[in-house]
Amino acid sequence: MAQSQPDPDLPGMIDSADDGDRPSITEVNGTVAHFEMAYNPNPSDRFVFGPPLWQRLPSLLFLGFAAVVGGATLLAHTGSSNASLYQFIVAENRTPLVFVIVFAAVATFIRSGLRGVVVTREGVETRTLSMGFPRVRKFRWAQIDRVVLDKDEVLFELWNGTYERLPKVSDGEKMVDLLERIAVGRGRQVTRLDRKR
Repeated sequence: MAQSQPDPDLPGMIDSADDGDRPSITEVNGTVAHFEMAYNPNPSDRFVFGPPLWQRLPSLLFLGFAAVVGGATLLAHTGSSNASLYQFIVAENRTPLVFVIVFAAVATFIRSGLRGVVVTREGVETRTLSMGFPRVRKFRWAQIDRVVLDKDEVLFELWNGTYERLPKVSDGEKMVDLLERIAVGRGRQVTRLDRKR
């Protein structure tokens, strides 16, 4: 009668799942997929990130100049008719030009604030200026295959193989963290370049 042989051990097949925290291959290569970070905004949530200060600085300087000119015009109209300011602005009929400068400065300031990024549950909206006119582009999460994140910059790899870099914003690090959490919640591939080892 033949004696039965014991089954050979199969290494690695029945190991305990609790064998310590091993580093994920995605963490080693810079791609992070921490599902505890996942975040799904409410449908009414809108996260608006405006342009950085250096992009708004020219319009702020123009607005400051217009404020000085407007204040000088107001002083000229309320001051003495013998003053040189009165002669230069009121007597020379330069008041309409001052109104044009003030309105142009206000419009430039408002237009400079239209740039930025809006993040919602449905996707991401970018707002830029093209030849002085606002340009809006919308990317739904279904169109985005991968989100590449740096410290304060974001690049989308889209479903058709193209790439789209988001414009610079004033609070880039906060936007990067938010997009990482939403992208993980949406099941998008996320690559953090600033965490690459």
